[in-house]
Amino acid sequence: MQRLHARYPFLEAARESVATEAVDLATVVEQDRAVVDRARQRVITALEGGETGDQHRDARIELLSYPVARVLVSMVGERVLVRKYARAEAATAYERFTADMTDTTELKSVETTGLALEDLLTEFDLGDDVRETGDEYRIDVGTYLPLAEDLWDDEWRLVNQPLEAGEVPVDEDELLTLLREAIRGRIEDGLPFEVPEAIATALEDDADEIREVLADLDMTQDIDTVVPDLFPPCMTALLDQIQKGEHLPHHSRFAITAFLTSIGMTTDEIVDLYRVNSSFGEEMTRYQTDHIRGDSSPTEYSAPSCATMQSYGDCVNKDDLCERIPHPMAYYEQRIDDADDEELEDWRESDDDGQSASGD
Repeated sequence: MQRLHARYPFLEAARESVATEAVDLATVVEQDRAVVDRARQRVITALEGGETGDQHRDARIELLSYPVARVLVSMVGERVLVRKYARAEAATAYERFTADMTDTTELKSVETTGLALEDLLTEFDLGDDVRETGDEYRIDVGTYLPLAEDLWDDEWRLVNQPLEAGEVPVDEDELLTLLREAIRGRIEDGLPFEVPEAIATALEDDADEIREVLADLDMTQDIDTVVPDLFPPCMTALLDQIQKGEHLPHHSRFAITAFLTSIGMTTDEIVDLYRVNSSFGEEMTRYQTDHIRGDSSPTEYSAPSCATMQSYGDCVNKDDLCERIPHPMAYYEQRIDDADDEELEDWRESDDDGQSASGD
């Protein structure tokens, strides 16, 4: 089993490698605890941190943990887990292949451990649909649309692209982002699936542990209370910038909008918040908000994890609770649980606060 396959287990060659080795998955889950432990870690880290954790030093364990992780995701069977797991695997792959493509040291053999851009294009049969033109690439619009479907930023909308001769121009960073989406789609495809009873029995305790983690993180369904004084510091800072009419970068606007939709704010209420911005566009703001909440897209997006907020520089003013919490929603839920009833005055029910919220 090549190290390349362990590093990128979504590759068709990795699947074929496992098949060639005639690995009996039932035997693996019953007898190889290291594989199961790494598989469980992949899934839990995907839920808590948006990536899949450190790669195991043993290539065999790392590679086999991928199909076992897919089994665990299927056993739990929750759609939110499928989405988060696929995104985390794709995010990890993206981090690795972008590092491969910028690593010019002679110590690494790209042939055995890394991927080149051409390799990824070939893997997803995109060689004929993507062509290089000087310092940019052009991608067939029929290929572009499904890859960009879940990219919420307005820059990815076809109407904002200089379409020419049925092709969309993209730079290398944008092309790599589209390839990340191709990976996510492949990983998500076919999940969940029916798990044979013998394998399910052997993995039941591990699946239960994942269910417990998911239950702890599943905070977006029942919260319908907007109390800004209890927001996590990161969201307080972003809300403050909005109310001051400051421009937020795409990732920051996504984070605060996803957070506000998760705690029960409607699209109209969120649109009103952004009106104070000098570059406010109601149609675009409404479209983006509806897309994030899943009204105009197949995916209901949740707020980014603390790890993701840190990576974008949006994690600010951390307090003691932040040190113990992996997600802004977990922070907010904890603050609400700890608050007295008189502290839980919903922002939307106060005339004064409501005017402040809309910038009047």
